[in-house]
Amino acid sequence: MTTTATPEHRSFEADVSRLLHMMVHSVYSDRDVFLRELISNAADACEKLRYEAIGNPELLGDDPKLAITISADPEAGRLTIADNGIGMSHDEMIEALGTIARSGTRSFMERVATADGKDGAQLIGQFGVGFYSAFMVAEKVEVVSRRAGSAEAWTWSSDGKGEFTVAPAALDEAPSRGTCVTLHLMEEAKSYAERWTLERIVKEQSGHVPVPISLITEPGADAVALSDGAALWTRPKSEITKDEYADFYRSVAGQYDEPAATIHFRAEGLHEYTALAFVPGARPFDLFDADRKGRIKLYVKRVFITDEAELLPRYLRFVRGIVDTADLPLNVSREMIQDSPLLGAIKKGVTNRVLADLAKLAEQEPDTFRLIWDNFGVVIKEGLYEDFARREQLLGLARFRTTASGEGWRSLKDYVGALKDNQTAIYYIAGDDASRIANSPQLEGFRARGIEVLLLSDPIDSFWASAAPDFEGKPFKSVTQGAADLGLIPLLDGAAPPSAEASEKIAALLASMKEILAEEVADVRSSDRLTESAVCLVASDKGPDRQFERLLSAAGRVESAAKPILEVNPRHAMVSALSSVEDDALRSDVAHLLLDTARVLDGDRPIDASAFTERLNRLVMLSFSDG
Repeated sequence: MTTTATPEHRSFEADVSRLLHMMVHSVYSDRDVFLRELISNAADACEKLRYEAIGNPELLGDDPKLAITISADPEAGRLTIADNGIGMSHDEMIEALGTIARSGTRSFMERVATADGKDGAQLIGQFGVGFYSAFMVAEKVEVVSRRAGSAEAWTWSSDGKGEFTVAPAALDEAPSRGTCVTLHLMEEAKSYAERWTLERIVKEQSGHVPVPISLITEPGADAVALSDGAALWTRPKSEITKDEYADFYRSVAGQYDEPAATIHFRAEGLHEYTALAFVPGARPFDLFDADRKGRIKLYVKRVFITDEAELLPRYLRFVRGIVDTADLPLNVSREMIQDSPLLGAIKKGVTNRVLADLAKLAEQEPDTFRLIWDNFGVVIKEGLYEDFARREQLLGLARFRTTASGEGWRSLKDYVGALKDNQTAIYYIAGDDASRIANSPQLEGFRARGIEVLLLSDPIDSFWASAAPDFEGKPFKSVTQGAADLGLIPLLDGAAPPSAEASEKIAALLASMKEILAEEVADVRSSDRLTESAVCLVASDKGPDRQFERLLSAAGRVESAAKPILEVNPRHAMVSALSSVEDDALRSDVAHLLLDTARVLDGDRPIDASAFTERLNRLVMLSFSDG
């Protein structure tokens, strides 16, 4: 049977065209990944059919055994990956092969555009670009597919240069169901039709997909089994090698790196399930997607059900893997998944195990945990704000840059163990730039006493730090909020702390400045936290600290910012000199300039740039006239 219908000619979506161009021109050095991606797609199609057949068994017909077959023709330079899975209809084929629905695509393409060689190939693997990776090795790709239960089959064809065609397929040449992807290999890529190359790649990268894979090495040859499709997670841990775990991780996660941690356990008792989870060795591209969705796959009796069950909290969304349970019905509905107490119990159990294993890793393999924290610490810290029940556990896991850590990380246990005499709080400073906040004037008095301060530069830090009550009985306190209360902690050089009481002249100056700046600050007071700078800004004891207030204002969560407090270093030479100035206009100019200086040190700008310039000009001209 043949068909003479006119093919439809269509253009790729703009993002696909860009992606295809990068595939061929930017990341050409390591192309093995294409086979893993096509096998992964074939396995997904089989899994979808397995699930749909639960409610509609006739979809399996007389071919109930799901399988993936790789056929090679070295003479012709052709390679075919075929599956007897769910298949595609006309519209599904256009949607699946002509557009990109996956979020994060633009971010991926921007990173690939700036990478080259091996780095570019690793980016491909981490993103999992699926079908389009075929064009790294093929000058033309043909896809023939028939959806299970359909009497129609369709052919998709493209050279990857901007257009594709879709046409009805001859039924006698189409699979009874499923999809065949045929690659017409480029001359320099014809080794991918050779047996040893295909066996190596499949065993290295796809040996543990949950569908059997066989290989036909030349037309007319018998099929050779490459993998049996057995579920890896059902085997005892003692029988699984590190390479087998890594292979399965790449298959289930769509990553191309090595897992940093593997968590495999079986829960028994009231609820029985098996979990096999991996912490990636590199950041997935969807880590910061707005939906913050997890990527744990739910299986029931080794049948894939969904990857949208939210089996881990969102702050652990970087974890990849599967959960398999026999306690749910195979035809579980989406509504049942959302409301299931059983899945709630599984989520609690898997979350606790992941956090416990991370804590164990932090203690026993600190270098490995440091890598994990480098990649995912900013995400884990979301749990400090969102997961009150596990906050103490998460605080124990958390690592921080501090004024004492240099380029390393410090735990809160380390911090509390190094508290100074009379120190009653865990001090922190928050901002959007780590190097800037490390040089903030508010830290001067703490440094002079050797008091360690956490340097918090991630946006989530201000939220959790303001909500976290304490760690081991020590409250968190921002150094940019309220009084510093440093008087009882001795200076490093053994000198007595300077008295907080200002001289009579300084007290008069502060009172005068408070009056001059009444519209802009809540108070002007003497500071015991400044040792070198003349001034700094702090927030009041009540309400948010300086950085948290900025974030709330930017998000429209506060109508107007509270007036800050201007702290003045009574021991600073400029302040001392100013206290002797009797000219009201000069004192007003200097008071405003000091306030604007404090704003600049705090990462802000003068509120009125024109007035700032005029005052500065007057002061400069006065210095020249005095000279």
